[in-house]
Amino acid sequence: MTHLDRRARDAIDEFIRPSEPIEQSAPPTGKGWIHEVKFDGYRLQLHKVGEEVTIYSKNGKDFTARFRDIARAVSGLPVKSCVIDAEGVALDAAGRPDFRALAGGQKHDRVAWCFDLLVVDERDLRELTLVKRRLRLGALLKKARSEVLRLSEPFPDPLKLLEALDEAGLEGVVSKRTDQPYVSGKNRGWIKVKCHVWRATWK
Repeated sequence: MTHLDRRARDAIDEFIRPSEPIEQSAPPTGKGWIHEVKFDGYRLQLHKVGEEVTIYSKNGKDFTARFRDIARAVSGLPVKSCVIDAEGVALDAAGRPDFRALAGGQKHDRVAWCFDLLVVDERDLRELTLVKRRLRLGALLKKARSEVLRLSEPFPDPLKLLEALDEAGLEGVVSKRTDQPYVSGKNRGWIKVKCHVWRATWK
């Protein structure tokens, strides 16, 4: 077994400290960035090894029992093993995120918006660029055809995205450097902008 295989095995078996964004009042612009919706939910880390699935919270707590519907979807992924970075969200009747329903355990549709693939089939992808990791994630989710596991789509224009999200009453935007490997902890490769902060500062 290679060093890379051993590192991937450790990553599958254990919680990985997640990457966290730095908060700013405005998003970065120009080339080299993608921009995603910042969903109002629970940060989740989805681990699959064979038939076994473990879902961790942002702080490494075992949330598998809390998100059994998402765990079932992960178990059906067409890979032997994987680690996916995601946000667990409850959707109201209009398909909008409803954090209070999620936190209260109410019976709403719950989905995982997936935005990064850290390990797949015992290969550690964290040293790859975000672009390459997202290509593999998109291919995996396309094969899965799951209504529960959804790809978080990137947007090219962060200001137009902020405008739309602000009008819809949603939380904000996360911008990510496309050429960066996966970095645990806070780092400037991920920038978070909340709609209300952006509106108060720039509008």
